[in-house]
Amino acid sequence: MPNHRHGDRLTWADALFLYLEREGMPLNVAGVSVFEGVISREACAHFIASKLPLIPRYYQRVVTPPFNVGLPAWEYDPEFDVRKHVHEVTLKQGTEAEFQAVCGKLLGKVMDRQMPLWDLTLVRGLKGNRTGVVARVHHCLADGIAGVGIMNVIFDANPAVPRLPKRKRHFRVPPPRDAFASLLDGWLSSFSNMVQRSLEAQSELTNIAERVVASGRDWPAGEFAKLLPELTAPTEPLHFNVTYRGPQKFAWAEIPLAEIKAIKQACGTSVNDVVLALVTSTIRRYAELHGDKIDNRLLRIMVPVNLRGSDKPDDLGNRISLVPVTIPLDVRHPRKLLAAVHERTEFLKRTHVAELVSLAGTLMGTIATPLQAMLGPFASQLPITPFNLVCTNVPGPQFPLYLLGHKMLKWYPYVPVGGEMTLNCAILSYNGAVYFGFSGCSQAAPDLGRVVSLLKASATELCRATGIKSSRPERTIAKRKSSQKPKKVAKTQVPVPFPTGPPALEPVAMASPTIPTNATTVAAVPLHS
Repeated sequence: MPNHRHGDRLTWADALFLYLEREGMPLNVAGVSVFEGVISREACAHFIASKLPLIPRYYQRVVTPPFNVGLPAWEYDPEFDVRKHVHEVTLKQGTEAEFQAVCGKLLGKVMDRQMPLWDLTLVRGLKGNRTGVVARVHHCLADGIAGVGIMNVIFDANPAVPRLPKRKRHFRVPPPRDAFASLLDGWLSSFSNMVQRSLEAQSELTNIAERVVASGRDWPAGEFAKLLPELTAPTEPLHFNVTYRGPQKFAWAEIPLAEIKAIKQACGTSVNDVVLALVTSTIRRYAELHGDKIDNRLLRIMVPVNLRGSDKPDDLGNRISLVPVTIPLDVRHPRKLLAAVHERTEFLKRTHVAELVSLAGTLMGTIATPLQAMLGPFASQLPITPFNLVCTNVPGPQFPLYLLGHKMLKWYPYVPVGGEMTLNCAILSYNGAVYFGFSGCSQAAPDLGRVVSLLKASATELCRATGIKSSRPERTIAKRKSSQKPKKVAKTQVPVPFPTGPPALEPVAMASPTIPTNATTVAAVPLHS
């Protein structure tokens, strides 16, 4: 069993998600699943309770030291009851639209910090004799990779209904520490953390400098001169890059994984490159529909990169860096857009941007924790747009999972929104399909469902341009409501294949589950083969 001790402290990266969170703007990672049949709440709670010993962190809540002196700590909840974490709601109509609306409301709620920061909600009444499951985990507890690992622990790969223990398992809760001991320990841990972060920063800086110098010999001078200005240019806000006000909305779509892999194979890129090209094309169409000018404009996407050296499900917390992928928004030719994405991800890999961002995070971790806690809620409301949107791509199992013998049919991922990033996208591959989850602010992106149709149109267009047979019929994008005055939209150029195709460069992924790391080394490797 993993050893999660009473009193373990959060890392700076984990605590940051607590500091930035505010009412109405939860910072959770989540998944919306659809299962065959009807699942009982009591049976589900009993089943989840039988799995919790494998992830004892789920018994623990976050305890903040007095005056935020030091990082918050994990301590066992003395009143833990699994039934407080397993809920249910019932749909009235059972439609997909109603299901999405209910999911948006559930995902927009902040969790009670007096309890362990996770929950699971059964959504009853779905048409077709199905049950929805909304599973939430606070971002301080897990990132996307860890969240999928947890789901692999909780759910089964075997369709047989598991035999559950008849007796409830008990665990002994250590007594809480007194306030003075907590204050003293918080102060000592805060000082130790600042010293450790400073030493790590020096080591990382030396290591990065050596690697940049070594790899710089292989940089084509023209490529460096062309792409570096893009990387350092300020982010240009789009119409949805406004301060988040809520409430949240959630929409989803899916594309066969085989289709995306076929495009990757035909163009010599990676799965992540194909996904980023589809998201860029979708955002371009959405921006044009709302009157944004896209000529000579760049789209900056924040792509999380996994830094784990282990894929163990108990490796919780956040082990990620952030990479700014800056892509020209006015490239309409699908294959040229995919080639542009691949060129930039390769450039980011060679220039070690992930390591530089990780170094910046290490330096920020040296700031005193009381100041971090005080400034966090204000920082989340500042009119600053460091990125246009977040796009995270996480690999899931390519075999079906089961909950009490009920097969999981679909699995839509969720990434939080906040600040001026009010439209974000999470991608998850599961059992032969790639699932897209679009989270958005209902005020900044009220027509979030339109993004789904634009994604499907972009996927069909890319398939046609690469000679891949699409599983979707070609459709004309729906016109705007007659009550709205349509804005002029530039015509999309008819794609024509490259005479020779784009160069077959080595694939690179921006969000890998197996990137080895230590205090001084970060290496990017492909997400999918």
